[in-house]
Amino acid sequence: MESGYGDAFGPQVPRTGDGGHTATFALASAAYRDSPVQDIKKADNEWHKTTVKEGRSWATIFRPNLGEAFSRAVVDRMLGSGRAPLIQSFGTEPQMVVEHCLAANNIRRARDNRLTAISVVCGLLFLPGFLGWLLVFQIRQKTGRTTDRRASALATALLAGVGILAVLFLVRMPFTGFWAWYARASVVMPVIGWFWARRVCERTARDLRERWDGLLSGSSVGAKVPEAVPTSPRETAAESLRQSLARLSAEQQSNSVFYAGPKGVLGMGTRWGSWQLAEDLVPADPDREIHPFRSWDVIRAIHDQLRMLERGPLNTGGFPRPSIRHWIVTPIGENATAVARPDGTDVEDYQVKPHAIQEICNKQQFGAGDRHYLGVQWTLWDGQLVITMLITVTVLYETLRIEVTGHALGPVNPLFTAKPEAPTKTVTKSFKPWETRTVKLPLVSTDEVVRLAVRAPLTWYPPLLNWLGGGIALPEPFGLRHAWADQPWRHRFMADDALRAATPVLRVVHSAALKVLKENGVDTEKFGARSASLSAAVQDVAPKKADVYDA
Repeated sequence: MESGYGDAFGPQVPRTGDGGHTATFALASAAYRDSPVQDIKKADNEWHKTTVKEGRSWATIFRPNLGEAFSRAVVDRMLGSGRAPLIQSFGTEPQMVVEHCLAANNIRRARDNRLTAISVVCGLLFLPGFLGWLLVFQIRQKTGRTTDRRASALATALLAGVGILAVLFLVRMPFTGFWAWYARASVVMPVIGWFWARRVCERTARDLRERWDGLLSGSSVGAKVPEAVPTSPRETAAESLRQSLARLSAEQQSNSVFYAGPKGVLGMGTRWGSWQLAEDLVPADPDREIHPFRSWDVIRAIHDQLRMLERGPLNTGGFPRPSIRHWIVTPIGENATAVARPDGTDVEDYQVKPHAIQEICNKQQFGAGDRHYLGVQWTLWDGQLVITMLITVTVLYETLRIEVTGHALGPVNPLFTAKPEAPTKTVTKSFKPWETRTVKLPLVSTDEVVRLAVRAPLTWYPPLLNWLGGGIALPEPFGLRHAWADQPWRHRFMADDALRAATPVLRVVHSAALKVLKENGVDTEKFGARSASLSAAVQDVAPKKADVYDA
């Protein structure tokens, strides 16, 4: 898959005309969000659950927001050294999402550098006052989180009361000399630092929200990742990052996938339909034996015929060009938390070599081992719908079986397509208490400025920050696309597209297979009758949970 960027790294602008990026941009926008981290739970689907780690109960001020937790978790999981294998993200470009996460981290790191300097000048040098104000904000934040209005009002009153006491302390200072001036500075400088920090936070918040909105609006928002471009042989960190991104792209192109029982093929979605054509191999001429052929001969003919799907007798639009690939499918448990890709001399750059694919197709049809499937895949609705039809051919004793199965991966959860909204609050009118009005709130609240300023010095050591404030644990086995995908069946046109693809694919597969059987002296009468029966049945196709066996 081509990258959606003109260049691999650095200032980048998505190209147009090479496929939709709606799903990619929606997932990438999560890196710039400032909503609560708990919102990620809203995107969970039936099979994949994201875990939100709470951190220490007494350190709620260190908790990250959604963008901070998401970008850090995605970068660590997809680029970390010694990471576990990833699931392909069909319909999206995971490298683009990761680059936006890196860019968001860079923006926040630049902000945190400034906040750290402010914290040192206005906080560390005047530590007694800084700790006092921090304690007040921590108590206010913890009390204000409750739904009780009286508790929230008490939290606000606490801050106001401390402010009054601070003013009285400045006026009626119990000390004299140097310590009196230091005490006054300890009360005032943290407040000055807060105003200074607020300007820095608001400027960064506007930048992040503009990128968030730009991605969802389709504008050209590039991800600047200069640290991924080594400028000299000594820059080992940049070279390591470049190699990690290249490895991510190579794994995205892997022809090895995993079947997780009722979850279906990971990355392709659940299996919603299955059609099987199985009849005995009987010679067309009783006096002559069947000409020997193998499963691969049938698969190759089907492959060649599927390439003609985009052509038709009428100029009606029809199918766009599909992706047709040979897949090696590995079975894993429904609740497996990790996968292991095939390795050895038959695998190179995550690709199972052609001769190994052909051998698996012909020999591994019963018992343990990987299986071969021929897949025809469409990425539609700007990446929001992925339709995959998988074909497998097996021969056991004298019975040849051709199985066609349908898989569908729906749109990313609406959480990722929600645009930023200006913070507002509904209040009661002063002289008309029976009416309300909406007032705009500052882009960055008071508590948010304090949270960012306190977190800033610790961002250089993420393990400690994660231990204090928590984060998110991504669902495993992890892949960006399937982890937060909804079912397509609630969307009328997406459901129609998935169902309509089944009939022409099934007929093309049967037509190509029957041609090979005739050429090799097989009596195709029963095959033809069974094919006609399936062709009639598939016209009334409906999605089912084909992998949930009622046994």
